[in-house]
Parts: sequence; C-alpha cells; structure tokens
Amino acid sequence: MNLGTKMGKQTIVYDDSVYIKSFYSSVGKLEGEGPLGKCFDVVYKDEYIEAKNWEQAENNLLKNTVTGAFAKAELSCDDMDYVFSGDLLNQCTGSSFALKDMCIPYYGLYGACSTMAESMSLGSIMVDAGYGQNVLAVTSSHFCSSEKQYRFPLEYGGIRTPSAQWTVTGSGAVILSPDKSHICLDSITTGKMVDLGVTDNANMGAAMAPAAADCILAHLRDLELKPADYDCIVTGDLGIVGSTLVNEIIQKQGSDISDVHMDCGSMIFDPNTQDTASGGSGCGCSASVFCGHFCRELIQGNIKKMLLVCTGALMSPTTYQLGETVVGIAHAVGLSYRE
Repeated sequence: MNLGTKMGKQTIVYDDSVYIKSFYSSVGKLEGEGPLGKCFDVVYKDEYIEAKNWEQAENNLLKNTVTGAFAKAELSCDDMDYVFSGDLLNQCTGSSFALKDMCIPYYGLYGACSTMAESMSLGSIMVDAGYGQNVLAVTSSHFCSSEKQYRFPLEYGGIRTPSAQWTVTGSGAVILSPDKSHICLDSITTGKMVDLGVTDNANMGAAMAPAAADCILAHLRDLELKPADYDCIVTGDLGIVGSTLVNEIIQKQGSDISDVHMDCGSMIFDPNTQDTASGGSGCGCSASVFCGHFCRELIQGNIKKMLLVCTGALMSPTTYQLGETVVGIAHAVGLSYRE
C-alpha cells in the first residue's frame, strides 16, 4: 500500500489512491435561477422541501443529496464505511438528523463554509490509509435556517449591506474511493486559523480572505508549484468583496493567482439581477458548485487540474453577540482529470 506523502508543513500528496466515485448536487429556487442553474442535479422550487419548517427542510436537502449520490454509484448505506458531514446549524443538527437513520459510521464536522473541503480531506485520509472502500463527504446550508440562527428573523426585513453574502440553499456530496474514475484527488492542504480582527458578520469575505490566501500560499510553497500549474484555483465563498481581497493579499506576497482564480460564491448568483449583494456563502455554496459544475468539467476533461479552497468564518451567534472577532479558516483539495 502506498500511503500519502507529507510535503512541507501542511500538505499531503496521494499516489493515485483516492478518486471521486460519485457526486451529486441539490439547490433551491434562487440558486437554480442563477448562472449555474442547469448544472445541478436537483433544483427545488419550494424552500420547505416537503418539511414543516426550515430546519427540517435542510435535513431533507442533505438526505436527498446523499441518496442521489448513492443512486449514481449504484450503492447503498450498507456500502459506506464512513460519512464525514457538517452544516451551519447549532450542533450540526442539519447533518445528524438527516443521517441518523442511515446507520453509517459518522463524523460530524464544523468548519463553517470550509466544511466540504474538510470532509473531503478527512475522508481521503481514510481511503488512502485503506480504512474505507467508500467514504461519503457531504455538507449543506439553507438560507432561511441560517438567517434565523445567525442574523434576524426573515420577517424583520433587514437591509443587507453591499458586503453581505446570501447563504446558499444547497448541498453537495461525493463518494471517495480507491476505485479509479475520471476525477483523482491528488493532495490536501490543511489550513490554519487566521484572525485579523474583523468583527462585522455582514462582511465575511473580509474575514475569510486572509485564511484563503494563507492556505493557497502554503499549498504552492509545500508542493513548489506556481498558480499557472493549475487550470483554476477555486475559492469557496469569498464572494465579490473577498475575491478582490484574496488576490490583493497574494499579490503583496509576491505571487499572482488572478489569471486562474474563480470563486463559487461569485459564480452561483447574478448580482445584477438577483439582488444577492456580494454573492453566495454557506456550507452548501462550494459543495453544490463543486459537485454541480466543477466535477462535470473535470469528468469532461475541460479542466485538467484544479485546486478547491473552501473558506469558512468560525463564528457563532454567541461569539458575535459578545463582540468577538470572526476567525477565518480555509482548506484546500487538489484534483485532476484522469483518462
């Protein structure tokens, strides 16, 4: 067995040992009306998703995404060795309530909006080490449940600032396996927490951009790569404001990713017609865009090599009310196309 190799301080490189066997994406109505609407497997027209409340709707969103990934791979719960999952709701109840009846060995994660890369990273370690033949990585978020928890009741009708982001109603799931496919997971880079003192929870792009820059630079440094070695470096949900900042920060460090940089939060909505301010955010943002758009591009060979860098704001309603800063985190996953 060829185990992954530790490179530098933060990166593990795999030797053709981890692949994406199946992927699936689900989104809400607004997301389906955006520029990427045709890429998603399912677009729900009702924000309740056959549930009585928004929290249960998010449970159904994640559960349906998982069963969709199973169906694509012609697998079932019994075939899964582990599941790594997380969301934005308190105590990760979006994931735990969605998955509790599936009886899969479960790791609940909280990396905020970076959770998709975190789940894929930990899942890939299990596969590479030989502990799992099929490992599920999945996340979700729901606009209504997140707004209710973190900000104001929707009925309040608060005014959104230009730097604010719209929490994506969406979910994405991948099944990781040693079985060869068109999408190979090449490497993972575990990010560090970065705190530059941002306290505005309506400007998460500013809080997350320094962590994204730190993770990207660490990845390139550990592997002795240049930005041009990737067809695209895709951040999770920095939005329009954060995407500008991450490019500026990296340029000040002597590198330049602007020619290959893309951002899921900037891609999923049309800010001119959908009134989503700085763009999308939430665990389901990078998860749905990666599984809906980028996995398809990889399978078709339109993208040969990409770096997915999911970004998160480590905060809670309590820390915000206490006036604590919003700590940023980012994790990176390197992927490539295989014939």
